Amino acid sequence: MVQFTAALSLSLAALAMQACAIPVFHKRIAQTTADSTTFWEKACLAAGGADKCNPVSVTAFSTLLAAAGNCDQQDSGDAMIDLAKTLNNDADMIKFAQIFVQQPRNTPNALAVPYCQTAPKNPELNGLFQCQFQGANQKSFVGGLALGANGTIPFGHAEALATLGSCAANPSGPIADGTQLTDITQDPGLQNIVSTGSSSSSSASMTSASSTATADDSTSTSSNDDEDDGDCDDEDTTTTVTAAATATTAATSYAASSTAGATSVATTSSAATSTASSTSSSDFKLQNALDAQKLNAQFATLTASSSCTEGQNACVGGGFAQCVGGKFVQEGCAASLQCFALPLVNSAGTSIACTTKADAEARIAAPGATGGITGSD
Repeated sequence: MVQFTAALSLSLAALAMQACAIPVFHKRIAQTTADSTTFWEKACLAAGGADKCNPVSVTAFSTLLAAAGNCDQQDSGDAMIDLAKTLNNDADMIKFAQIFVQQPRNTPNALAVPYCQTAPKNPELNGLFQCQFQGANQKSFVGGLALGANGTIPFGHAEALATLGSCAANPSGPIADGTQLTDITQDPGLQNIVSTGSSSSSSASMTSASSTATADDSTSTSSNDDEDDGDCDDEDTTTTVTAAATATTAATSYAASSTAGATSVATTSSAATSTASSTSSSDFKLQNALDAQKLNAQFATLTASSSCTEGQNACVGGGFAQCVGGKFVQEGCAASLQCFALPLVNSAGTSIACTTKADAEARIAAPGATGGITGSD
């Protein structure tokens, strides 16, 4: 009986080892990407950027999605500063652009996100790169890259960061999953940029003994998300799990449609734009309002499980959503705001925005459309 029990124990141990060899589920870490440019857009509007602000803002926060290129975030930061320089070098716009390029990007599998390997266009962004989220494995990067490989070390640095996952705005290490740097600090941390003029200084980025320990702790809590990890524990209570959205938007262009506090994604087609040029202003504005009502009526029928086209934007359950893998991924709206289709005012087309119901009703009614949000009231 003792021999049987011992044999059974060995068999169970072998099965457990085999179970550990099975790749664990890769958790996603995401955020409300639209929140990353809220302060910049408000500063832009205050500086007189008007309808130039929102298109830059929308393009920028889309670069935080998992499918974006490694330098897309930095490129948007350059665009944000380019606009600031046309508005008397607005200091707040430049400051929030510097913070934006340090905002962590979504990770599809709880791995660290690679760094851009080219210099920015504007010197105001020199030495800046994104922080990482705490739930990401700071020693393994998206794409199967191990720490030390190309893309795992910030541009201009010869060695890995002394404090893994840190950035100038948060030199103590990674930030909590799903949070925004602008909620943590209003200082881009330019004083924390380490000169890369010598090999000895290039590896000593934003470091302290206590913060290094913090980074190591955050790595160990998420190590079960690494595909090479042998830990059988498939629970990770420290990682925010949401579905990462894709940055690809089929047949969609970003256009101006914004009021303070509203974030929008315009869906103006080239065909609609050309039609607008041949009609009067009042005609296309009314048509835009009617089109917005139709979209809102369609959105009211959608759920998270509704089929959709990859990259499609919509309002689902009152919040902003994007189509990923044939299903809508809901990103929601800020508190007190809801998602609506709205008419553009300067060109033919509609936008999808998070705003108040009263604002949406007013915009739709302004050109003469009746029936409220959906046209059926």
